[in-house]
Amino acid sequence: MPASYETLLYSVGNSVATITFNRPERLNTIVPPMPEEFEAAIGEAVEDADVKVIVVRGAGRSFCAGYDFGGGFHHWDERISTDGRWDPGKDFVLGTASTGPTQRFMAMWRSPKPVIAQVHGWCVGGGSDTALCADLVIASEDAMIGTPYSRMWGCYLSAMWIYRLGLTRAKEFALTGKPLSGREAADVGLINAAVPFSELETTVATTAAQLASIPASQLAAMKLVVNQAYESMGLAATQKLGGILDGLMRNTPDGERFVDAADYDGVAAATADRDRPFGDYSQAPADRKPNPNNVITP
Repeated sequence: MPASYETLLYSVGNSVATITFNRPERLNTIVPPMPEEFEAAIGEAVEDADVKVIVVRGAGRSFCAGYDFGGGFHHWDERISTDGRWDPGKDFVLGTASTGPTQRFMAMWRSPKPVIAQVHGWCVGGGSDTALCADLVIASEDAMIGTPYSRMWGCYLSAMWIYRLGLTRAKEFALTGKPLSGREAADVGLINAAVPFSELETTVATTAAQLASIPASQLAAMKLVVNQAYESMGLAATQKLGGILDGLMRNTPDGERFVDAADYDGVAAATADRDRPFGDYSQAPADRKPNPNNVITP
């Protein structure tokens, strides 16, 4: 019988394990113990001989809106603070160790079984870092994928924005943090495909069924050879540097003012000030936001 999780749902059917982020009231933002549970769920799917393919998705209106920093980011105090103050030594360990959040989400990269990310709604910040660790990413056309932390309070963690894009595009999005719709992300090669929301689940299910028709050993071999090529390009070293820089950027004077504003005025007000010059994310017109009626029901 599948394990029970606090922040996820897990199910198996037709040789496919489905892992669903299940904090819909908070747009599936990341808090403990989500990374630990995600790694455990991937492990459960890997160990299940009946599973050949894994699908990762989000409940409600979004795939994942990144790390939850409401209330001053205190969800992680035990891992990054000492006596109520930021501890750079602890932050270094959290950001770079195999037990840190990024490497727990990278369990899908290390899985010998292919992983499909089914993306809809907001897929931003740590949510996009996570989705892009999957082998295939299929999104609704109106999904919004981006790294708003490029402007304030963070740095690339999984580095997949860099490895999935060429130099020209990687620099553009690293420096601006501009979001891409699902359609735009597919057009520039960041993700594999974008379809209307009404077709998303069917498209993902069809793709998963096609992969499940291939011998598991063949899938594992082909995934391994591609992964090895990118690991030879320095993926692990880039992720380690990203974790270090992320900790530093969250604790600059500018970063501290940003999170203090989020704590005092609310996250919405702080992010509005950040994004107003660009006119995107919360400050975007309605046609540059995900359709709020596009909801995934587990």
